[in-house]
Amino acid sequence: MRLLFFWAPALLASAVLVNAETATERGFDHFYNLEFDQAIDAFQKALEEQPEDPKRHLRVVQGLLYREMLRSGALESELVSGNNPFLSRQKMVLNADNDTRLQQAIARAMELCKQRLAANANDVDALYADGVAHALRGNYNFLVRKAWTDALKDATQARKRHARVRELRPEMVDALMVEGLHDYVVGSLPWTYKMLGFIVGFRGDKQAGIRALQTVAAKGNLNRTDAKVLLAVVYRRERMPQQAIPLLLDLMKDYPRNYLYRFELVQMYADAGDKNKALAALAELDRLKQTGTAALRAMPGEKINFSRGNLLFWYRDYDEAIRELRKAAGKRQQLDLNTASMTFLRLGQCLDMKQNREQAVDAYRSAIEIAPDSDAARQSKQYLNTPYKRAKNS
Repeated sequence: MRLLFFWAPALLASAVLVNAETATERGFDHFYNLEFDQAIDAFQKALEEQPEDPKRHLRVVQGLLYREMLRSGALESELVSGNNPFLSRQKMVLNADNDTRLQQAIARAMELCKQRLAANANDVDALYADGVAHALRGNYNFLVRKAWTDALKDATQARKRHARVRELRPEMVDALMVEGLHDYVVGSLPWTYKMLGFIVGFRGDKQAGIRALQTVAAKGNLNRTDAKVLLAVVYRRERMPQQAIPLLLDLMKDYPRNYLYRFELVQMYADAGDKNKALAALAELDRLKQTGTAALRAMPGEKINFSRGNLLFWYRDYDEAIRELRKAAGKRQQLDLNTASMTFLRLGQCLDMKQNREQAVDAYRSAIEIAPDSDAARQSKQYLNTPYKRAKNS
């Protein structure tokens, strides 16, 4: 559930589908349960039925992009919590085929929207889809190209498209989501970014952004799930875990095969100071790893080890944390790069706290080697020369 520069709306259907199960419905069920290969197949089948529909191209884009985000660890909010800036994000590498397919699908969707808007500038569906296309391209520019300015430009264009949708159809609550997230993100940016010409007029307002997301989560039709996900991440960033917990419990009920919601729940219980509930949630993940669905059984057990070790680190139980983190580190190839790098950072910090300096330095070096551009690597470089020390109240 990693918070991006712009998390594009995922539900692009023009109406709620309540009757026959369609390929698109199956696709979204797989999508929200992290089964992206199956989601992409379903979205591709739906696209083949109506290749001139820009929304169907964008669903394929979402499946492709989010599959790579899951593999890289970019769907998790651990590294954007606290005071970490939005812009400290390691580049995400796509293989050439996926990159080409993704770019072509975005370009085709934009071209179809352009054609429809040339015929009718007030085509609400085309405006909405074009906003989503810009939001997705903004995510791509942010994560893959590391082109911050281009990502912001696309985010701003997405907001403009959806603001126009709201002018034409005020009752369309779902169009508030992009505006709300834009307000929150711009409101969180350093002032130097706010001086960029294309953002002039959009000062950003974190509280207004949160209120907009709350409205979509409560009253939205197409984007309710996405708004809940975003709100949970925003609440974590704003240190409001008690507000995030009920959202995560709702998401887990609707999408029980999505293990990231469960990991996020662990973090929220920990942030709320409830160690026992956090450990119980991890125990449930252990159980599901053994007895759950195929998707849950395929979940890397090392992620549970990292999560438990990270939790115990914050509660200063360094001996137990070291045991869990070493289990994760021993099979780091099972982890995405960000989690693997963070595993070694935490391990080094625990070892420093136990006065085991030599092994701590080895752990920091491993964190740097695994993901040199990651936030964990940047922190580890600091601790190579100066041992980690922890404030009494942290």
